[in-house]
Amino acid sequence: MEKSETELLLQGYGLTTAEMIYRMPDYKSVLNSFVWQDYDIAPDYPRLFKFIEFWQAEIEGPLHTVRFTHRKLLKAGEWRNVVGEFRLH
Repeated sequence: MEKSETELLLQGYGLTTAEMIYRMPDYKSVLNSFVWQDYDIAPDYPRLFKFIEFWQAEIEGPLHTVRFTHRKLLKAGEWRNVVGEFRLH
């Protein structure tokens, strides 16, 4: 069963965005770009490296450059459980 985004964020995951610059299989001098996003854990980035390994094994376009950034969107101390709710109107 896959976890919700909130559960992942509370466990320390953050949004990782990677841009893969790769060469076209038939035209080696032409570069193309692919953007990948997933929730991952810094500093090991297991999901990112698993995707890069998949790319190298299964996709014909060889990678030229991989640039990535990681942003932790929520910390455990920033989340609180709200029990009640007030409605107006």
